[in-house]
Amino acid sequence: MATAIDNNTITVFSKSYCPYCKAAKKLLKDSYGDKQTEIIELDEREDGGEIQNYLLEKTRQRTVPNIFVSNDAVQAAHKSGKLNELFA
Repeated sequence: MATAIDNNTITVFSKSYCPYCKAAKKLLKDSYGDKQTEIIELDEREDGGEIQNYLLEKTRQRTVPNIFVSNDAVQAAHKSGKLNELFA
């Protein structure tokens, strides 16, 4: 899963039936559809439970959506001041 996170600007770990996941995926598609994005539907994969356990181990978050944004995107948001706005 680290490869998916490293190779995309946005990586979303989701469950296809989750309303919070659906809302997050719609927001990302509508607002950032031009960014390289991978969506991993955990409930549609045989190894979905294993991936969710891996995420829990790495992030202490088992719930979805679990969204990762590349370090480059975070650095750009910081330089533009937009990252700071999230914390204001």
